[in-house]
Amino acid sequence: MPALNVQFTDDELARVRTAASRSGSSLKLFAHDAIMAAADNRASRVTEAFEYVTARSSELNRRLA
Repeated sequence: MPALNVQFTDDELARVRTAASRSGSSLKLFAHDAIMAAADNRASRVTEAFEYVTARSSELNRRLA
């Protein structure tokens, strides 16, 4: 399975370890879930932006067609 090495400062890693511990999760699972949530959030924002632009420009697109 592919892996990803991510570098942190000592302080950053301590913050991530604390957050993982507070969530009751392992560091590896916590990091995985955080990265996937960020990726999903970005994809959702791109879709929302596309839908917004499409709706706002629908009249212009109709006239240009």
